Amino acid sequence: MIQFLIILGLLWILFAVIQDFKMREVANWINFSLIVFALVARFFYSLFTNDWSFIVFGFFGFGVFFVLAHGFYYSRLFAGGDAKLMIALGAVIPIAGTYYENVLIFFVFIIALFLFGALYSLIYSFILSFVNWKSFAKEFKKKFYLHRFYFYVSLIFALAFLVLSFIQDMILMIPALIISVLPYLYVYLKAVEKSALFKRIDVEKLTVGDWVVGKIKVERKTVEPNWEGLSEKDLKLLQKNYKKKVLVKYGIPFTPAFLFAFLTIIVLWIYGGDWGLWGVFG
Repeated sequence: MIQFLIILGLLWILFAVIQDFKMREVANWINFSLIVFALVARFFYSLFTNDWSFIVFGFFGFGVFFVLAHGFYYSRLFAGGDAKLMIALGAVIPIAGTYYENVLIFFVFIIALFLFGALYSLIYSFILSFVNWKSFAKEFKKKFYLHRFYFYVSLIFALAFLVLSFIQDMILMIPALIISVLPYLYVYLKAVEKSALFKRIDVEKLTVGDWVVGKIKVERKTVEPNWEGLSEKDLKLLQKNYKKKVLVKYGIPFTPAFLFAFLTIIVLWIYGGDWGLWGVFG
């Protein structure tokens, strides 16, 4: 049954990745069907083996990831589709036999998700900046000049920590490095966003959930930018009464991070003993 859940989760994540790159969204049918298949499979396995812990752990994982995903969504770390995919995986990945082991699996999955997510997003942004080099370089110079005061301030603080590192402790070189890099990272990400992730599209191509940039006045109403994206009501209003192109912000597809994190669980399960993670960390 564990093998079935792993294959199920892997296939559905691959579906999500493909759709995320094609449509820049993860459809509800992918996430909801994964929840249904995982919990139904757990129920029948528990019924036939008379081991009800299997379905209980499925609901336990679903509940834990439901809370975590909502926290990540409302703190604006995840988009809606990513949050729903995380909830669905919560019904899949409890593959151990105790609460302690399953919580350990959840912990490793979340850590891997953010580590791989950060690395993948950085690499993806490098590719975007290279592909859109002319507009990226222009935006970087513009934003560098606009925020130059913060570069001077960060340089002063970085030098202060660097001096202290020679006087007190060399470990103070770490904050010196971080402080000196942060303004460049901020300007770099903003330049990538403006040069590669902002697109003007025809109003007919808008979909529910798209992130519009700036307020759009339509007759006597105003469509406001919203983290949750365009509502169905605002979409109908725009498509009916607005004839100009709309500036939309696209995010970096984050589903590959789920794939890498899930593969981490699989590798640890294969090479770490009967329950994988317990064999490695227990």
